[in-house]
Amino acid sequence: MDTTRLFLALWPDAAVREQLRAWRDLWDWPRGASPVHTGKLHMTLHFLGNQPCDAVPALLDGLAVPFSPFRLQLGVAELWHGGIAVLAPSSVPQELIDLHAALSGALPGVGLQPEARDYRPHVTMARRAGRVEIPANGPSIDWPIDHYTLVESKTGDGSGYTVLREYR
Repeated sequence: MDTTRLFLALWPDAAVREQLRAWRDLWDWPRGASPVHTGKLHMTLHFLGNQPCDAVPALLDGLAVPFSPFRLQLGVAELWHGGIAVLAPSSVPQELIDLHAALSGALPGVGLQPEARDYRPHVTMARRAGRVEIPANGPSIDWPIDHYTLVESKTGDGSGYTVLREYR
């Protein structure tokens, strides 16, 4: 059976993506670190994993949930366990919590279960960052959120991310 790897995400516009790139480039990455390519910077809402390709049409429609637009303030650089360097919000808006919860509620309706672990909103800046020194500060990012996306992640030849649908 053919499958495709999917996730739900907040997908930045060009201006926010440039601000995220500026933050990423403030870090002095150690040898072996893998900074995230600028075009792949995003905030995951739910990782859906490998799904049958023939299930995608039902997912496209079944993952539409109502939500209120909001603003997300990013600017907290952190190094997580396992060498994951992230940029996190200075505070988590209730609207983001509500959107995450609404999508969690929609997943069983399309045959999926939400992850059991707590949601920690962040943008991954790099993997295998080891003992990188965390930048003291960087540009303040004020990200207006008026949509979320269903994204396909391809690996190997033709790797990259493709936005399958924007939900407004």
